[in-house]
Amino acid sequence: MATLALPDRLSRLPWAAILAVLALGLFSMLVLYSAAGGAAAPWMTNQGIRFAVLFVMMLVLSQFDVTFWLRWAYPFYGVCLVMLIGVELMGQLRGGSQRWLNLGFMNLQPSELMKIAVVLALARYYHFLPRVRTQTMASLILPAVLIAFPAALVMLQPDLGTALTIILGGVTIVFLAGARLWMFVAAGIGAVVGIPLAVKFLLQEYQQRRVLIFLDPEADPLGAGYHITQSKIAIGSGGISGKGFLSGTQSHLQYLPEQHTDFIFATMAEEWGLFGGFFVLACYGIILSWGTWTALTAKAVFSRLAAMGLTVTLFFYIFINLAMIMGFAPVVGIPLPLMSYGGSAMLTALLLMGILISIYHHKNRQRLQTVPGSI
Repeated sequence: MATLALPDRLSRLPWAAILAVLALGLFSMLVLYSAAGGAAAPWMTNQGIRFAVLFVMMLVLSQFDVTFWLRWAYPFYGVCLVMLIGVELMGQLRGGSQRWLNLGFMNLQPSELMKIAVVLALARYYHFLPRVRTQTMASLILPAVLIAFPAALVMLQPDLGTALTIILGGVTIVFLAGARLWMFVAAGIGAVVGIPLAVKFLLQEYQQRRVLIFLDPEADPLGAGYHITQSKIAIGSGGISGKGFLSGTQSHLQYLPEQHTDFIFATMAEEWGLFGGFFVLACYGIILSWGTWTALTAKAVFSRLAAMGLTVTLFFYIFINLAMIMGFAPVVGIPLPLMSYGGSAMLTALLLMGILISIYHHKNRQRLQTVPGSI
């Protein structure tokens, strides 16, 4: 029987989603190789090592029992919150933003991990909250604190894109848990009214320019609109089949900024064209549809909410980045998961996938046992 254990465990893995993750990770290395002018250094080698190590980590974490994530949801949130506070006190400053903690072996961006921590903490909260209490105003106090506190800390860095992803992921959990619709309608009206005030008083001056310039990038093509303008040129010049591998001009001639991080999709589209774009979107589609199916078929409250929350968080990651590089949203500096160069972004994406696979393995379990206590 022991000889059958490993093949049986491997056969129960969601191979379509795993192969989609693998395809995106390997494809990103090709794009990074080309972005560096046909060289493995400095991006492809580092990305390859990180991806290999973290991919194994994903497979290991996927074998954890789902109650592990339920039990450690609050401690994980607390650690991420402490690290966010640590960023404010001793974080590294890069490009005018203070977002990273130097851990010696890597520079970690805690705000990336907080996207997952918020989802798990809220899923645990609602797992133990009686259904009849989910529609009361009092039940929203703790979720509001769990969402608002880290979002405010991230805004101080400043990092508008990540703060927005944290808020959207958290609000999704609250909605799916059964909060009344009128609460979201009222919050939406308040957001519409408050957005102009937030833009004027809460955002940095460069962030205000980015919010306004995306409506008309040509108004300042060499200034605030430069990123969007060059990104559109790169994507449009790729056409149907692209210019060919190692033949991109916007990236090789350094016209396209952040070609290996936030704007990696534009770098890819210039050389691989619409076909490359369809390939990337198809891989994301496989992952997102599998994550949604896992959430819809899970029986325990924590499993349902965590799976859907993580899937929606990944969706917002993808949607905001692609909308940004195509000019449909302001440039907010959010990476494309599994594609953009960076250790924190890769760690977050594969940690998220590891937890999702763990939930997938135990989605038929209706009752989850954990430490005593209601919440």
